[in-house]
Amino acid sequence: MLKWMQSGLSAVAGTAEPIYGPEAIHSVVDGLNGAKPFSAVTKEDLEWRNLPFTNVETQTFYLCTDSGHICFVQVILSNVAGLHTTSQFTCRIYHPDKPEESVWTSTHLTNFAVGPDNTSFKADKLSIDLSEDLTTYKIDSSVNDKSVVNITIVREASGFKIGRDGMTRYGTDYEKPWGSMRHIFWPRAKVEGTIVVNGHPLEISGRAMYVMALQGMKPHHAAARWNFVNFQGATISGVMMEFTTPPSYGSKVVNVGAIARNDKLLSATVDNTAVHTKTKSDDENGWPEPLEVKFEWKGTSPDDAATHLDALLETAIPNLVERVDVMSEIPAFVKKVVAGVAGTKPYIYQYSNPATITVKFGDEEYTEAGHLYSEATFIS
Repeated sequence: MLKWMQSGLSAVAGTAEPIYGPEAIHSVVDGLNGAKPFSAVTKEDLEWRNLPFTNVETQTFYLCTDSGHICFVQVILSNVAGLHTTSQFTCRIYHPDKPEESVWTSTHLTNFAVGPDNTSFKADKLSIDLSEDLTTYKIDSSVNDKSVVNITIVREASGFKIGRDGMTRYGTDYEKPWGSMRHIFWPRAKVEGTIVVNGHPLEISGRAMYVMALQGMKPHHAAARWNFVNFQGATISGVMMEFTTPPSYGSKVVNVGAIARNDKLLSATVDNTAVHTKTKSDDENGWPEPLEVKFEWKGTSPDDAATHLDALLETAIPNLVERVDVMSEIPAFVKKVVAGVAGTKPYIYQYSNPATITVKFGDEEYTEAGHLYSEATFIS
């Protein structure tokens, strides 16, 4: 999502916001009052909003393949101040033992447009189409010769959103927010197809996770930190998305997640924690780079609130795939101004590691080894 911040100074600069306090944020978790915290995903949820003011929308498909490749493909649609709209297609393929089959590309799209049904997306040499039954995405991209994508994503467990619309609202008036954050998830899906990486054709088969996100304000005003978790095993999937607002909104922590098993959504959850249990200081920027993590999910089943879920994933994460300086493409003097004036120095730490999850669901308990893709993002 933060690739948008590289689009120019207008998207990120500006003085820090006033201290509005926690009353100026209405998180997606607020107001649930013990009710089932999530609802099913509808066609409207999967539609592009294409808003006429500063915002960024993304569709991201995370892939965990049988061949050991970890991938994500993402389309980004961003609008700066309602004056300039751009779109990018990003693709990351990583294999710890095959550098020739690892690549990162980010390609500017031309002639891009949301389809008439608002669920498809087209550009020169790119198409992303959703089936009428809302279960299958077909992605074809030849926008970059280094990463030619032809894959199909099929949802297995139910999709979910927290609350009635998956949205956190910023502003003192709930009905007329001045900013927003929205996430729609497919926690467990399967992927089939091919990706050609630097001329190497890869057969892609395995697990997938999908998230559609909308960030309807400047990124550094919406959140100061993020944690993202995507665990995929043979039968169990776990996803978690956590952000902490800047002090202007009371440093509020919002955490949403889910655990799925086979084709069943066991629980979508809001009583979760993401903790970096061991860190080291990054010599370049001072951020506490995670070395060990602990993620916990707590929730209830969709059809029976009396069935409780507790899940735990605790592990070291020694394999840092990439440390991303989000503003690296901005000229150095601009970067210093933005960091000094707005307190903004965004870095993303991306990890790919084996891990084991333990899930207690009612009277049943499952322990499963799988793969953990995780991100820790520090903004301000």
